[in-house]
Amino acid sequence: MARFPRSPVPRLFYTFYSTRTTPSSSPSPKAALLLGNFEVRHFSAGNVARAKDDKEPWWKESMERLRNIGISAHIDSGKTTLTERVLYYTGRIHEIHEVRGKDGVGAKMDSMDLEREKGITIQSAATYCTWKDYQINIIDTPGHVDFTIEVERALRVLDGAILVLCSVGGVQSQSITVDRQMRRYEVPRLAFINKLDRMGADPWKVLNQARSKLRHYSAAVQVPIGLEENFKGLIDLVQLKAYYFQGSSGEKVVAEEIPADMEDIVAEKRRELIEMVSEVDDKLAEAFLNDEPISSADLEEAIRRATIARKFVPVFMGSAFKNKGVQPLLDGVLSYLPCPIEVSNYALDQTKGEEKVMLPGTPDGPLVALAFKLEEGRFGQLTYLRVYEGVIRKGDFIVNVNTGKKIKVPRLVRMHSDEMEDIQEAHAGQIVAVFGVDCASGDTFTNGSVKYTMTSMNVPEPVMSLAVQPVSKDSGGQFSKALNRFQKEDPTFRVGLDPESGQTIISGMGELHLDIYVERIRREYKVDATVGKPRVNFRETITQRAEFDYLHKKQSGGQGQYGRVIGYVEPLPPGSATKFEFENLLIGQAIPSNFIPSIEKGFKEAANSGSLIGHPVENLRIVLTDGASHAVDSSELAFKLAAIYAFRQCYTAARPVILEPVMLVELKVPTEFQGTVAGDINKRKGLIVGNDQDGDDSIITATVPLNNMFGYSTALRSMTQVRNECLIPQFTL
Repeated sequence: MARFPRSPVPRLFYTFYSTRTTPSSSPSPKAALLLGNFEVRHFSAGNVARAKDDKEPWWKESMERLRNIGISAHIDSGKTTLTERVLYYTGRIHEIHEVRGKDGVGAKMDSMDLEREKGITIQSAATYCTWKDYQINIIDTPGHVDFTIEVERALRVLDGAILVLCSVGGVQSQSITVDRQMRRYEVPRLAFINKLDRMGADPWKVLNQARSKLRHYSAAVQVPIGLEENFKGLIDLVQLKAYYFQGSSGEKVVAEEIPADMEDIVAEKRRELIEMVSEVDDKLAEAFLNDEPISSADLEEAIRRATIARKFVPVFMGSAFKNKGVQPLLDGVLSYLPCPIEVSNYALDQTKGEEKVMLPGTPDGPLVALAFKLEEGRFGQLTYLRVYEGVIRKGDFIVNVNTGKKIKVPRLVRMHSDEMEDIQEAHAGQIVAVFGVDCASGDTFTNGSVKYTMTSMNVPEPVMSLAVQPVSKDSGGQFSKALNRFQKEDPTFRVGLDPESGQTIISGMGELHLDIYVERIRREYKVDATVGKPRVNFRETITQRAEFDYLHKKQSGGQGQYGRVIGYVEPLPPGSATKFEFENLLIGQAIPSNFIPSIEKGFKEAANSGSLIGHPVENLRIVLTDGASHAVDSSELAFKLAAIYAFRQCYTAARPVILEPVMLVELKVPTEFQGTVAGDINKRKGLIVGNDQDGDDSIITATVPLNNMFGYSTALRSMTQVRNECLIPQFTL
């Protein structure tokens, strides 16, 4: 390896930044000498040392040029299509494929076969790209409510988000749910009204819906040039330029003057934008009230301040499918969404009673990283990490604060959907993945110098269950392995064993959620499974007292069997602590005391299966008053059998009835759907026991037979257009 001779002259360090000449690019805020298409900066060794003294660390510019964003929306609003265009225009991929492409390839971010077949996103997928020297980490999330945990864990670790709205469908049910999740994690966001090329597109109607339904304080930063089949381009209200998208894939953005026939609407919408922003930004308000001219730079800075403070939502427009409006949206991500050091993140210090500690989010501090997603990869468990502070390097030892285990990082990668790129290190603000680290979703990793834990994500409770079992008994091992893996990957997927029926019960967020996992068991583990409604555990009980007097006598050569039991059965009083009682009121030695336990055991065994439908009998009291025994033929078996037959003999006379399990259900639904939901509960033989008001929502409490509740979550979503907040079931008898 050649070595350069040490020079007595101070060396110069050159940094080259490729600059693109796109119409929407703004000049760099830092002073620099521009030579051709390269930006050259001179740093002498002394300047580098002074930069450290002046608190201008090496990572500052890198952090300012980093964005972590998520793309979320209602199902079929165009999230994955938008992400595909973003990757294409940033040079990350070289060919555009549609979600349900005829070429059989499918969108890059839908890497699972099931996603490409069904045309929906099932798992959130991470990728990264570069736009105008800024690095953007993107997570594309599912839109279906059944996969809501994927949205939860993505928003937990992101600094900003794009809420995609359909220009025809408007603010739909899952749009409300996703927006609620963004509020929960305090994520600044942009709105993107998509599909302006479709028949019936009306972006101004959607904007008004966002203000009324989502309570967004928002205004458009763009005006479309034409709609539906006449949609040609966009006018930027901040820069006051018209943009047209030319080329086979809309890759060439052409800036022109605003069309003369649109000057009036542009002036009106720009004034509306300035008024809205000035109401939440004091600096712009002062200029607006003093009738001072507001430059594009002033307006852009004000929108950025208001967006990062979560007081304002700028609204962009376009059509991802028709390749229009994606590049200006990317510019908006750089201009208006925060970099990692502009977001407040907090950890809990375990050494000080979980005291809240604010993380500066710099690479100079101790390592703090959160495992927010697990995936079974080709090389073992793949753990997605968001690094909040410090630097993580390949080969480093890190500590899992939740378990106390010290682990070595064997491999560090950056994800591009299902592809990986090996890297040596990652610093604060980045999203990476590690292999070979055994942990759970929500665990926090540090370098051992601090004992911080990050607050975990909100995990909704499962609302639907199914019974599942493998068709072949030989595949039980693979079946268990699949269920264990899915349970570890997805916190909303639960597995349990019914102790009475012996069925394996899987629980999740809905029918599609569970169907996808059953299909994945078949495809990934080659195990065919049968799925059915879980067996409802009914009970039987008696309603009146009945006498029994039974003699069990059997002689078959040698020692025979002889045992006689006399007494009565009666129902226990309501509210009894026990469900089965046995009382011995024998006087004298008609039955030797060593046979009494066998008699009790026989009655208990008989009560496990009533004669009506074969389910256990409860709330039962058995009293033994008399009996008889034989010196030779009496035995424990004889008296046990005598008790079983005695119970069966008197059971019918005690007027048995069936007990049905009943759920106490609490539903929170919009008031407009209250009548529909109440009517459906009555159809299911339910009884409404309470009805309260909470703002615009009604809280209905009802008792409903469990047997009539299977599949109810899906029916409820249809009735309320997926706008029910929660379904909280409790089992009662």
